[in-house]
This record gives sequence, C-alpha cells and structure tokens, in this order.
Amino acid sequence: MLFPDYVETKTVYHVISITDLDKTLRYGIKYDDKNTYKSKYYEFHDYIDKYRKENIPDWVIRKKAIFGSLNFAKKHKFHSHTALLGLKIKPGKCWIANENLANEVYEPFILQKLNEYDKAKEYMEVEGSKMLDNYWDTSTSFNKNLESRLDKLQRYDAEVLIFHDIKPKDIEVLYIVSDHRMMSKEEWKKHFCSMKGN
Repeated sequence: MLFPDYVETKTVYHVISITDLDKTLRYGIKYDDKNTYKSKYYEFHDYIDKYRKENIPDWVIRKKAIFGSLNFAKKHKFHSHTALLGLKIKPGKCWIANENLANEVYEPFILQKLNEYDKAKEYMEVEGSKMLDNYWDTSTSFNKNLESRLDKLQRYDAEVLIFHDIKPKDIEVLYIVSDHRMMSKEEWKKHFCSMKGN
C-alpha cells in the first residue's frame, strides 16, 4: 500500500482538484461544497441511498457524505491536477463501504439516459440492484471495520463515508499530482517555488 495503515497514521485520504485547494485549506470540507456535487454526483448518491437497509443507522446517508479512502495501491493512478490530502476524522461518525460495487453501476446509471445505451436500464434493474444490495449488506461502521478489516479483503475497495465537516486544522496536503509526476508538498515547493539565481 502507498501509506502505512490507519492504525498507525490515524489518517484517511481525500483527493480534490487543485482549483479547490485554496478554499479547502481556508474553510475546510463540507459534503456539498464542490461545484460538481449537484451536477455530477447527487443523483447517483441518492439512487444508492434508496437501497439502504433498515439496520443501517439513520445518519448514514450517502448523499450527505464526504468521501475518503483508507489507503491506495502503490500503483494507483491519480487524476492529473489534483491534490491528495490527509484528513483527521471522528471515527464514530464514519462508515465503510465497498467502492468497487458503487463504481460498477456508475456508468450504466449515467448512460442509461441516452438512447444508444438505454438497454442499461435492464442491467440496473437486475445486476445493479444486486450490487447495491450487496453494497449496503457489506458495509459497516468505521470502528467495526478496524476489528473485522473488510478493507483488507481482495476486491473490497473501502471508501470512507465521513459524516462530519472537516476543519482546516485537520487537513494536510500530502501530494500534488500532475500529468507527469506525483510530488510531495515539499518536493513540489522545492521544484516550483525555489528559483535559482534569486
């Protein structure tokens, strides 16, 4: 894995566009503070929430979550022009679910609205429903996951659903990612902020 385990670091990870970095470092993170929230994700999160089971606590509402990761594979491909942040969280206000299952239905959910791909509606009704049932059935509280370690299972890509605002003091910039490389904050500053000859 890219980072030491949460048990050692007490840190979860969050990726943002570098255009959001200034605002994030000044004001922290809220679940709905990005321009893309309503346009790209709200409807999808709301759809997944419709499959939420009765045994899941009332406060676990995917469309009101900030999303984080417990870790990444060393060869994980991050999007260009992003910042990878380390976040300090309140474990009792977080939930764990298998992001792989949500990702499996994202494209069909979006593309089923286009005529050329409208047969994806059948996929969503059958396979998509099974995956989203499984998404909630295999989800658990953050603290219970520290005992069961679902996140260590193969094909379980643990997403952390964070149900509290993140204050600026609980955010650390770890890496800046470009098309060409991934640099730690210190490496980036040394490369771009230390002009020779001055």
